[in-house]
Amino acid sequence: MQISNPSTSAQSDRSLLEKRLWIEHLVSEAASLESEIAQATDVIHGLTQAPKTLSPKYLYDDRGSVLFEQICEVPEYYPTRTETTILQNCTSEIARLTGPCELVELGSGSSTKTRILLDAYQSLDHPLRYLPIDISGGILEKSAYELLEDYPSLQVHGLVSTYEQALAQLNPSPLPTRMISFLGSTLGNLSPVESDQFFADITTALQPGEYFLLGIDLQKPPQILEAAYNDAQGVTAAFNLNLLQHLNRRFQGNFNLQQFEHWAFYNQQEHRIEMHLRSLRSQTVQLRSLDLTVEFAAGETLRTEISRKFNLDQMQAYLKSQGLTTLKVWTDSHPWFAVLLCQVEANS
Repeated sequence: MQISNPSTSAQSDRSLLEKRLWIEHLVSEAASLESEIAQATDVIHGLTQAPKTLSPKYLYDDRGSVLFEQICEVPEYYPTRTETTILQNCTSEIARLTGPCELVELGSGSSTKTRILLDAYQSLDHPLRYLPIDISGGILEKSAYELLEDYPSLQVHGLVSTYEQALAQLNPSPLPTRMISFLGSTLGNLSPVESDQFFADITTALQPGEYFLLGIDLQKPPQILEAAYNDAQGVTAAFNLNLLQHLNRRFQGNFNLQQFEHWAFYNQQEHRIEMHLRSLRSQTVQLRSLDLTVEFAAGETLRTEISRKFNLDQMQAYLKSQGLTTLKVWTDSHPWFAVLLCQVEANS
């Protein structure tokens, strides 16, 4: 009888997986330093302008990412489960429409929804090639290995990078075509100006005839929207307040989380949810590594995120103006959410 060494066997299995995995780090040490400097400048600007505003990226340190996964499970937060249900119903059609194609995912994270897409392409015996893009190398690598274990024919080329840098450096796909997916309603976090730049990057990265898969949260009654960002368990409040803890750790700050409260509301005029942190008293905060002192008046807010909600007809017209033709739209029965399959026009 041959007895195998479990650790040796595990190493062998991992070695086999590594033959189907290539992780490329596009963010160099010099670029990382530049990014740190840029983020410091960004924080100083955000906390000294009126009104105070920070990018939602500061919500996503390690604890923030865990809290967001918990938000997706609370009863009031409909977007994740609604989009997942739509994908479960439409990915077979997506795979038929595109044919064999390389799947590129922006902000891949744990790649949960990716599996729904991979299952659809696998069921048609299409070759599986997946190109996840995420700034977190640890999360990207972990999810890549999990996918490789479950999909024996899958090839993964991960890019540890920002969206902008990765899109600018995409090599031609080895498969007949390519589809970039941007799911999870993340588009809503971008301002109109940022959206214009984002779609310019998308259409530059794709060849005429290639595909773009987009998830968007649709406009709906304010009470439904506001409940989704003010869950009864307080998970979203903890997620929002954790941004201050992130700043404390990153920049040697002394924010007192007990002196701020979560505030989220629907801005009807702008068709967007706004998340703020509201100061409960007049106070002074210091971020020592930035040599920054910030004054908060009682009731003053720091805006931490916007989440725009879209009109489906207006979105399709906007995509057309950006060089993307909508081939098919899928929604839930309400409809609260939509998934759009688009194709780059020949003159883009």
